[in-house]
Amino acid sequence: MSSELDNWAKKYEDLTNSDETIGAMAKYYSCSFMFDMEKAKVIIEMHDGKVKNINTNPGPLDAYDFALRASANTWKEFSQPMPKPMYHGIWSASFRKDLKIEGNHLILMKNLRNFTVQFELLRKTGVPV
Repeated sequence: MSSELDNWAKKYEDLTNSDETIGAMAKYYSCSFMFDMEKAKVIIEMHDGKVKNINTNPGPLDAYDFALRASANTWKEFSQPMPKPMYHGIWSASFRKDLKIEGNHLILMKNLRNFTVQFELLRKTGVPV
């Protein structure tokens, strides 16, 4: 799993760092967040619109601003090129499916536009679960 996870992380970092929409608003996009995919967890640190680090083996005390937690199946549905209804975004999945949004919601909301663009890159990279 580690090799697959590291390969995914590199691909996700490259797509994020080359995304024109994120780049256009880069200086306003700094935060860290966890994707808890049930079978894999990653903490992504953003600084000025670029991936500073992707921690593919986070420990229980590794810090992040907010987290998205859901079953592996939900993450797989998120990553489809054309997601099913209720898997097309974090809000619909949190209302109708098993996605939980935890942590500092203010930081999520301050970075929502860029985070949403970055989250949707999962449709290109897939997920490592």
